[in-house]
Amino acid sequence: MSRKVEQGQATRRELIAIATRLFVAHGYQGTSIEAVLREAGISRGALYHHFDGKEALFEAVLDQVEANVAQRVAKAARDAADPVEALRAGSHAWLHLARDPTIRRIALVDAPSVVGWEKWRAIDERYAFGMLKGALAAAAAAGRVRKELVDVLAHMLLAALAEVALVIARAKDSRAAVRAGEAAVDELLDGVFGSGR
Repeated sequence: MSRKVEQGQATRRELIAIATRLFVAHGYQGTSIEAVLREAGISRGALYHHFDGKEALFEAVLDQVEANVAQRVAKAARDAADPVEALRAGSHAWLHLARDPTIRRIALVDAPSVVGWEKWRAIDERYAFGMLKGALAAAAAAGRVRKELVDVLAHMLLAALAEVALVIARAKDSRAAVRAGEAAVDELLDGVFGSGR
């Protein structure tokens, strides 16, 4: 890889890191491109070489946050022997992550209004939906759910987990909200798959 390409990638990563910090601290509306430029120490032209505006920068931040969430959820679920227990462990991990200020602000609070519901959903589905579908396909292969329901169940579970995460993100007592969310997720999964615990 050429030095120029490496420098460009490093600048892009730095812009995303700076923008992430600023968006979390001040929200999308409270963060200006000028603040990002000032902290990065680069020109407006250098930023626009990588992103065509503030919304595109936010979208890159959101994509990075979602990728990090997916990695952490997959790590939490990887040791479960049973696909339903893997789904349960990943769901619980997601609910705990909803307490993280970066995830809460970027993925749950600002994303729907900044990028719009459809784009927010498309980014989320690239990560969360694919993971849910994979877990449900494994459960179907194990005979725990009918194969023809995998896609619809993935949509249902994604919606349920997103709503519970929003409840946690806005809760005054987020620890209690996580406990309640985990109990609700367990009830839901036990209802769909039967209690294997």
